[in-house]
Amino acid sequence: SWSLSLPLSRCHISTMQQLFLCSLLVVSSAVKDYGIPGWNCDEEVMKRSYSIPQSVHSLRFADIDVIGAIGDSITAGNGAGAKDENDTLALQIQYRGLAFSVGGDMDLDQHVTLANILKKFNPNIFGFSMNSGAANVWESAQLNAAVPGARAVNLTDQAIDLVQRFRDHPGKVDIVNDWKLIHIFIGGNDICAWCDHPEDETSDLFGQRIGDAIQILKDNLPGTIVVITGMLDITVLREMDAMNSKCDAMHRTGCSCEQNPKYSTEQLRGVCKEYMQEEDDLQSSGRFDTSDDFSIIIQPFFEDYDHAPLLPDGTPDISLFAPDCFHFSEYNMLQPVGEKSMVANLTDLSIPLYCPPTWCPFIRTTKNSEDCAKYWTPAA
Repeated sequence: SWSLSLPLSRCHISTMQQLFLCSLLVVSSAVKDYGIPGWNCDEEVMKRSYSIPQSVHSLRFADIDVIGAIGDSITAGNGAGAKDENDTLALQIQYRGLAFSVGGDMDLDQHVTLANILKKFNPNIFGFSMNSGAANVWESAQLNAAVPGARAVNLTDQAIDLVQRFRDHPGKVDIVNDWKLIHIFIGGNDICAWCDHPEDETSDLFGQRIGDAIQILKDNLPGTIVVITGMLDITVLREMDAMNSKCDAMHRTGCSCEQNPKYSTEQLRGVCKEYMQEEDDLQSSGRFDTSDDFSIIIQPFFEDYDHAPLLPDGTPDISLFAPDCFHFSEYNMLQPVGEKSMVANLTDLSIPLYCPPTWCPFIRTTKNSEDCAKYWTPAA
C-alpha cells in the first residue's frame, strides 16, 4: 500500500494569517524526530471556554476533550518508529503512538503531533493512540481506527467502527457533551489503484466516499469538528526515484502507478489535483455546516506542493522518510478558511510553531473565518 510515515516536525502558522491549530508542517520520520521543549501560549489562549461551547464556531483548542482518526497507513503509523532508513522490517509495524495526527507517545517536548499539541491545551484529552499495534488492539489504537492499505471506499466502515468505539466506552467519552476532533487523511492508495482501474477510482467517487464517511460521523457524533488533511501529489515521489535507486526500487512494489510510464507526471498530477478539489468541495459545499454542533475543515497545504524535501545541495532528503521512501507526514491546521497555506515547506524544518491569536482563539471554520467576533465567547 501507499504510505508515508514519520513522527512530525515543526509547524508554521503565520500570525498574519491567524493560524488554526498550530500543527502545520509535520514531517515525521523514523530518522528525524522533533519536539518543541517548553512551548506555551498566552494564558488566555490556553484556557477552556467559560462554559461548554454551544457552537462549533466558538470552539477553543482546550475545549477538545476527545481526538480520533480514520485513514490509511500514514495514520496507522507504519514504519514511523524505524531505527534508520534500512530498517525495512519496521514498515510492517503500526507505530500508532507516533502517528502525526493522533499519536500520543511522549509529549510535545519530544515529539510533535496534533494530539501532543492539544495535550498542552487540555492534558486530559482522550483518544490518542499509543505504542504499536493494529487497529483492533484497543490498548494501542484507542480512537485511531485507521487501517493500512485503506482507500476512500473503506472509510465508511472505519467511521462505523469509530462510532462504535465511542459507544463502547461511555466512561471515557460523553458522546453528547464532549467536543470531539476527528482527523482524516486518505488518498494515496486510491491514486495507486487509479492506474489499474480508473473507472473505479474517479475523483467523483473519491469525494462521494469521503462524504459518506463524514455523514456517518455527523449523524452519530454531535459536537464534532472533522479535520481533513488534503492528500499529497504522489508525483513528488518520481523526483525522489530519479535521484535515489533505493527509493526507486521500493516504489516499484509499493505503488506501481507512480512508476507507470504510461502516465506522464502531468497526467498523474492532474488526477491528484482532481482528488484534492473533491476534498475542497466537501468544505465549500456547506453540506456539513447545517448545524452548530458539527463542521469540517480542510488543511490544503499540500495542494501546491510538487517537489520532495531537499538537502542544502538540492538532492532529496530521504532521512525525512521511513525506509520505504513513502511514509512522510505533514500537518497544517489553524489558519482561516480561504487563507490557509497551500504549500508545505518540508525543506526548512526550523519554522516555528506559533500560537492562536488572542483576538480569535478558536479553531477556524468557514463561518468564524468570515467574522470571528460574531462567535466570541469568554474563556474560563
